[in-house]
Amino acid sequence: MSLIKVNNLKIGYLNHIVLSGISFEVNEGDYLCIVGENGSGKTTLIKGILGLIPKFQGSIEFHEVMSKNQIGYLSQQLKLSGEFPASVKEIVMSGFLNKKRFGLGFTTAQREEADRIAELVGIKDIFKSNFCHLSGGQQQRVLLARALCAANKLILLDEPTSALDPIATAEFYALLKKINSQGVTVIMVSHDVNAAVRNASHILCLDGENSFFGTTHQYVHSELGSKMLLSDCPCDDCKHFSRKEGSADA
Repeated sequence: MSLIKVNNLKIGYLNHIVLSGISFEVNEGDYLCIVGENGSGKTTLIKGILGLIPKFQGSIEFHEVMSKNQIGYLSQQLKLSGEFPASVKEIVMSGFLNKKRFGLGFTTAQREEADRIAELVGIKDIFKSNFCHLSGGQQQRVLLARALCAANKLILLDEPTSALDPIATAEFYALLKKINSQGVTVIMVSHDVNAAVRNASHILCLDGENSFFGTTHQYVHSELGSKMLLSDCPCDDCKHFSRKEGSADA
């Protein structure tokens, strides 16, 4: 089932066009990574999907079961004052605010769902901690949990590992893979093309008029992918080949 379909999109700011002729489709269960050099329009595209900036041309269509309000969004790491008093639980529960009835508290079902998600992302034991006292990796897990409370069908992440150390980054990628395997569709902007190839099912590479959209396998074996990648193709059929050498491994 197609959740989002983008067709011939032209988008930008005021009179400045950032992206033009972009078309792709995200199906239920996909893990799409959006990659490209700095300034290629990755964040601009995300803002367009979220409806934060208007489009000049083309369309962004959502399936009838979807809307912009049903997308869980995780931006680059949140910067908060050290005096910010919110607990981890309060941050996570805030994901339900768009579903909360005016003047009423959270439902029992929502509290149980928050507990389940906290367990899933590994933050249940720090539920009462102050958010600002956590490590960068822990904070991103908390914000991921909030995004999952906001929407359990599709989450959209904008370079969520940019401020994390290598260990926390690897753990976060593994967590996303686990969440995707449980049926949550993932769209992630990433500056790390090789990590994107190792984890995603589909790649959208923004490169002006030469932009690419397809499966990870197609991208790895494309002309554009061969210029940007250092890693081998992760597909089972290709693992015994070396992309760099172009021959079978010894």
